[in-house]
Amino acid sequence: MSKKDLKDALIFSLSANEDLAKSIADILGLKLSERKVSHFPSGETICEPIDSVRGKQVFIVNSTCPPVNENLMETLIFIDALKRASAKEINLICPYYGYARQDRKTKPRQPITAALVAHLLCDAGVDRVVTVNLHSTQTQGFFSCLVDDLNAVPLIASTIRKFIITNKVDLSKVTVVSPDHGGVKRARDLAAALGNIPIAIIDKRRNEEGSPEVMEIIGNVEGRDCVMIDDMIDTARSAVYGAEALKKAGASRIALCATHGVLSDPAYDLLKDSKFASILVTDSIPLNEKFKEMDKMFVVSLAPMLAECIERIALDEPVSAVYDSYSKPVKVE
Repeated sequence: MSKKDLKDALIFSLSANEDLAKSIADILGLKLSERKVSHFPSGETICEPIDSVRGKQVFIVNSTCPPVNENLMETLIFIDALKRASAKEINLICPYYGYARQDRKTKPRQPITAALVAHLLCDAGVDRVVTVNLHSTQTQGFFSCLVDDLNAVPLIASTIRKFIITNKVDLSKVTVVSPDHGGVKRARDLAAALGNIPIAIIDKRRNEEGSPEVMEIIGNVEGRDCVMIDDMIDTARSAVYGAEALKKAGASRIALCATHGVLSDPAYDLLKDSKFASILVTDSIPLNEKFKEMDKMFVVSLAPMLAECIERIALDEPVSAVYDSYSKPVKVE
């Protein structure tokens, strides 16, 4: 790949994923285009491109992760600025899509905020959204623009394979665990990528206060190394309760893997003293400094996957082929 191939493509980073955006640009042999993000005394945000975008294919890298509203407004304002500056095509690379869990009404008079955010992005002028492991794949239906929901499971699987090879773990004694019934497909995908190993399911309910309660483990985990896989780790309560239930059921070592490390309080306190031997997340959300000091925490970068996706979009090639790049182990930081 050469810069000439992507001569009409520009990559901008906003505030949420500056390191990830820089890694993506480096892989593509490009420099991040210049932009300005500032705030008025009133707190209002203004975002504007410094480089000309007229007739260009523009890629914005920005997750709507915490602070969610600030990052979302930055994204909307910058899309509007690009549209008014005559950008040819506006692509949002949003590894973590905030508000994704508000995708349905669970009680009367509740909003469906995942749909609202999708409508706001489309109304602002985005032509395509690329995200990773949406909380619910049906959320794609809220958009009136093109949507690519990439799957990080092959990337996570290749990282686990590297760990298994390096540490001489007996794969025949490994079980993939879904923390609830809703994540069974994700667990099956990971199990298949690791050679069709067994899966187990944690039968989880929530009490009247909304706290998770583990009912039982479906599947055999006794004496086995378990890999729990989820789309995100937020407060980590569900994961920690699940790990305790696995230990009670006789599990040996337990690892936790997730695409998005939201890691809201009290995640740090819960995870540092948890039963997990290791925790793996991607860099869809920048890792808080205190988590970087946690010996059991590892980060695998989405940059190669997203860079290849951007290249394929820019060159009008199939995005589905992106997954073929992750059949081999990858570097873990």
